[in-house]
Amino acid sequence: MPFAGIVNWFDRLRLQLSRHDALLILSVLGLICGFVTGVVIILFRLLVESTQSTLLPGGGAENYEALHPLMRFLLPIAGGLLLGFVFLRYANGLHVLGIPRVMERLIYHQGHISVRGFLLQFFGAAIAIISGHSVGREGPHVFLGAASGSLLGQYLSLPNNSIRTLLGCGTAAAISASFDTPLAGVIFALEVVMMEYTLVSFIPIMLAAVSANSLSLIMFNGERVFDIAINQLGSLHELIFILLLGLAAGTASAAYVSLIQFISDRTQNMAFWLRNASAGVLIGLIALAVPQIMGIGYDTVNQILLGELGLYLLITLVVVKILATAISIGLGIPGGTIGPALFIGAALGGVIAPLPGLLFEGQVSDPGVYALIGMGAVMGAALQAPLAALTAIIELTHNPEIIMPGMLAIVIASLVNSELFGKSSMFHTLLEATGLNYHTDPVMQSLRRIGAASFMNRNLVQVNPLLSRDSARMILDQNPEWVLIKGEKDEMALMPAVDLLRILEQQEGDEEFDLLSLPATRLELAPLRMQATLQEALEKLDNSQADALYIEWYDEDHYWRIQGILTRPLIESAYHF
Repeated sequence: MPFAGIVNWFDRLRLQLSRHDALLILSVLGLICGFVTGVVIILFRLLVESTQSTLLPGGGAENYEALHPLMRFLLPIAGGLLLGFVFLRYANGLHVLGIPRVMERLIYHQGHISVRGFLLQFFGAAIAIISGHSVGREGPHVFLGAASGSLLGQYLSLPNNSIRTLLGCGTAAAISASFDTPLAGVIFALEVVMMEYTLVSFIPIMLAAVSANSLSLIMFNGERVFDIAINQLGSLHELIFILLLGLAAGTASAAYVSLIQFISDRTQNMAFWLRNASAGVLIGLIALAVPQIMGIGYDTVNQILLGELGLYLLITLVVVKILATAISIGLGIPGGTIGPALFIGAALGGVIAPLPGLLFEGQVSDPGVYALIGMGAVMGAALQAPLAALTAIIELTHNPEIIMPGMLAIVIASLVNSELFGKSSMFHTLLEATGLNYHTDPVMQSLRRIGAASFMNRNLVQVNPLLSRDSARMILDQNPEWVLIKGEKDEMALMPAVDLLRILEQQEGDEEFDLLSLPATRLELAPLRMQATLQEALEKLDNSQADALYIEWYDEDHYWRIQGILTRPLIESAYHF
């Protein structure tokens, strides 16, 4: 196929993707995005785990407990200083990463994420985890997956509504590849990040999750993140303790969110490198006494699931993990909050687990049941993502009997966090700390899903202001709806074709007339890129003095060509559509 033919084919593809129902094409792109995200997540895990195995005694990926106390103190400090240098040298003011950054780019920038952000998150999170800061890998994974989808869409010059969907695909693929939980990845992307459930986004996101999960399973030989033992409730009498676990999880979640918010608010005016360095010193001091809080801590979570840790240590881990993670995240360390939430929940469940055995005779639940439900409860409450949390614990156990007690604990924890303590999602809290709000409404959501190009009017002709009678007749013979007038200084005006017909009839003696000076309806115009969504088009009209928009595209001849026009009634027709 000649080059011009390929370009024209891509143009038609992009125009199709601007529609709300380009399901088949988006599905193919979702598969590709999932594969790309899977590769990125695998590379990140290999970098982190191979470096940890080299640095830590015994070759264990998270064996920070075996480090000499002096090394436990110095390693986070070195990581904080290195992160401070990297962000001072290369960030160019970009300090907010992870899932809050994904949400911010989605709501304010149509899902566009930069290569700079991708690289800072990849290497910044790797440094943070390797150096033992109390952060998770899932938040960075989500950012890397979302960035992979966004950059793929930007590279192909896709419409912004498609880039938004690819960002969701990358999010689901990242969670799927991290935990071997493809359905939880899909629910998380739709419930937390995109905050919508539509067929046109659901199917591509599902395919992306499957694609990334398959790649991860092949690479890591089906290795599971957590060692799950017996996971079913011993007796219905234990529901009272599940309720107690939900109350405790909601309280811990509120403390978790509040402490991060407090530290973040109090340190916003500090230099970013100083915040990172301070986090290193504080984490180093905590690690001297409680080394289990270093890094992601999934080795400790596995010990809790198997009931191998004592009660006093579990209580200590709950309190210290909340404090350590709040310090790391609140002081700007580029890590995630999901992993620590799972750690806190598992430890809380471990604290509650012995209680049924003190009151009931006979068989009671395995400690892993309470630890797993606690993980879901703290995650669901802190992130305000109950469905994603429930789906995650179901997929981790492959046991439907965990659904009922899991639902009870997660719902109670979420209500305690939001209604009793008045706390919103962790990610919304972190966004608000930077002065941003994650606002949305059904109308804006529907407009974001549709490209402006799919509603533009292409029935127009472009003319110069000075027009001869014969030229006017030739133009009207084409039966245009609009006449686009472009002056010598690139001034633009839009005239209904019926007004040109009226001018032609009224100016009978003139062989040439100036369309910019004669009495007629002329709409002021503003430019809009073809990739824009209807939401962007509406905002452009609201924020400018223009009456209509002309949609332009950079074609194969390296020239901006006007593809069509968009008026407010056309945008409003999308509401009814």
